[in-house]
Amino acid sequence: MKIIRTKNYEELSKRAADVLAAQVILKPDCVLGLATGSTPIGAYDELARRCAAGELDFSAVRTVNLDEYKGMPRENEQSYYYFMNQHLFSRVNIDPKNTHLPHGMELDDAKETARYEQLIEDLGGIDMQLLGIGHNGHIGFNEPNDEFVLNVNCVKLTQRTIEANKRFFASADEVPKEAYTMGMRNIMLAKRILLVISGEDKAEILKEMLTGPVTPRVPASILRLHADVTLVADEAALSKLG
Repeated sequence: MKIIRTKNYEELSKRAADVLAAQVILKPDCVLGLATGSTPIGAYDELARRCAAGELDFSAVRTVNLDEYKGMPRENEQSYYYFMNQHLFSRVNIDPKNTHLPHGMELDDAKETARYEQLIEDLGGIDMQLLGIGHNGHIGFNEPNDEFVLNVNCVKLTQRTIEANKRFFASADEVPKEAYTMGMRNIMLAKRILLVISGEDKAEILKEMLTGPVTPRVPASILRLHADVTLVADEAALSKLG
């Protein structure tokens, strides 16, 4: 695992954008696995700036997102489709037909998970997967478990994840309780992984991920077994590692 240490979130965002931009430049029709959450926003802003300046071309890029809330219409401001459109897709020259997320309004779990699994395969797999990490070590919505769930699946969100996400809703009662997510096999089959972590509140789980056992109780710990992972983290997130 390559670790890039940055002074702050602003530098983290630029370094993460460098890694993503290099992938696009080296393979203009690459498949990017994308993530939502607060941490990638700065990198998306920087990619949009570079695209507007003519430094980056997304016209042939294909994307697949990690996850989406089940039962959430795309038009809802809290859907991950809405998030991606607001923070990246509407700001770069990507073909909307080349952007893919799970269909949150498909309530048949078996049908939607099989569709998304096949979609990733049909695209030829993921060239670079962008990830963040949850306070409990989840990646995507792969929550702490007794075993690693391999393929695209529908998960029941833990109370801690619901609590973490309730700030985006009027109340915790409005937070969806289920989500579609790529599984650990889908993530680990990506040719390259870019992990971005920011803030002192992530320092403990980052330390556990890097120095504790590889276990499904800390889903992100499995990333240590991948051949090509770049971690971009700021000093606050790395503060418990010495």
